[in-house]
Amino acid sequence: MAKLNFGGVEENVVTREEFPLAKAVETMKDETIAVIGYGVQGPGQALNLKENGFNVIVGQRKESKTWDKAVADGWVPGETLFEIEEACAKGTVIQYLLSDAAQIKMWDTVKKHLTTGKTLYFSHGFGVTYKEKTGIVPPADIDVILVAPKGSGTSLRRLFLEGRGLNSSFAIYQDATGKAKDKVVSLGIGVGSGYLFETDFYREVSSDLTGERGTLMGAIQGIFRAQYEVLRENGHSPSEAFNETVEEATQSLYPLIAENGMDWMFANCSTTAQRGALDWMGPFYEATKPVFAKLYKSVLDGEEAQKSIDSNSQPDYREKLEVELKALEESEMWQAGATVRKLRPENA
Repeated sequence: MAKLNFGGVEENVVTREEFPLAKAVETMKDETIAVIGYGVQGPGQALNLKENGFNVIVGQRKESKTWDKAVADGWVPGETLFEIEEACAKGTVIQYLLSDAAQIKMWDTVKKHLTTGKTLYFSHGFGVTYKEKTGIVPPADIDVILVAPKGSGTSLRRLFLEGRGLNSSFAIYQDATGKAKDKVVSLGIGVGSGYLFETDFYREVSSDLTGERGTLMGAIQGIFRAQYEVLRENGHSPSEAFNETVEEATQSLYPLIAENGMDWMFANCSTTAQRGALDWMGPFYEATKPVFAKLYKSVLDGEEAQKSIDSNSQPDYREKLEVELKALEESEMWQAGATVRKLRPENA
């Protein structure tokens, strides 16, 4: 492991330099990796592993859109694409990449194929961490590991095709064979991680649930909407309100933060922007930190997990979700966004 220093705090990480891809492939040469689920994370992880030289098969429910997507991506029914139970029987490493709700539903089917010495792989600590709620309790004689890319499966695949990587966390819940560490690092490198940082299942799921509800999705949508509406209520056009709220952030400033950090972005803006940002970051911090503290407590208490399980297990969950997403899509702000995106030079 390499040691990184974060402002005086040391952290162990794994990079491709000390654990190259060739070593990862050699470590896993006798393993058959069964990627179960071809929805959010499945395609990116499965394709990256296959193209990196690992032995990969996919398990997915037949007569589904995701089965058809797997076929379109080059997985061959009866050779590298199977029904979920058959893939579990064939795999020595079972990458359990179904949604949290589907993991609960399919657990009894998957569990009976987790025979001695196999490896159960997650990309989210939800199922095991909240085992009292999910019923997901792995057998004691298998390895249980986690690699959680810090982004969507689409981003993982896109960055892989660009020759780059998406950072991931990794964790070991159970090491029955004594080889779990080499396996989890090999798979982390294989799926296309930039570097790997160590965590545990609980810390992964608590940070992930907080992030999704916070700055990654929930908070950012709330802040975008608030600023957009204030501008519109004060006479600014949809185009101006959207550009000043979202377009400039995502197309100009956020990439600068990604490349060089917030301090560099601040230093390379106008003096007027610098002054305003420095003056107003305090009030926004004071306004939002209590909300984040409340959010984290809700995660800590298991409330967020229970809400997710309760809502996702409803038979009409998908229909209700589509209604909520449609309302988001049809809001004036995101209708303006659709128009603005079409006018970007690359789309003209």
